[in-house]
Amino acid sequence: MPKQTILYTGSGDEGYTSLLGKERVAKYDLRPEAYGTVDEASSFMGVVRADPLSSERTKRLILEAQRDLWVLMGELATAPGVKLPSQVTADRVVWLEGETDKLGAEIPPLTQFVVPGDTLVSAWLDVARTVVRRAERCVARLMHEEAFENEEVIRYLNRLSSLLFALARYEEHLAGRQTTLAKEVRSRE
Repeated sequence: MPKQTILYTGSGDEGYTSLLGKERVAKYDLRPEAYGTVDEASSFMGVVRADPLSSERTKRLILEAQRDLWVLMGELATAPGVKLPSQVTADRVVWLEGETDKLGAEIPPLTQFVVPGDTLVSAWLDVARTVVRRAERCVARLMHEEAFENEEVIRYLNRLSSLLFALARYEEHLAGRQTTLAKEVRSRE
């Protein structure tokens, strides 16, 4: 009979977690906050990938980005002073920029801010985008307050939020829906 996989450790029951390099920190430390937020973003991206209405192109791009995020989370989960080769590199940022540019060429130009929610898929993409933005803020804080040196991580998250925005607009376009724009700001009477 095969051995059952144990899916819990119990080692975090007192509010601490281990970083790569054996250091233990509080679960609310900047590093777990950052990689936890990235994990949350990846989960929302998974909702988009699982949706039967999202395009195969979107699903492919999301999966590739989710795989990058696992690598990125590993870097964020590494204890200060532990030297591992950086896996999040400038070429991945260039990849995101290239894919975002391709999508931008295929969607109608935007002249105003966007109000999310024109399709379910685009709404989930916008949720994922906002969580990526929060992850970016967490990484910025980590960079400014502690020792985290790979600046490509914050660049990657910044460009990923742009890709998710472009994918949301692309999915609306494919669905034949016009993106809802924020109309002119109403004057206060």
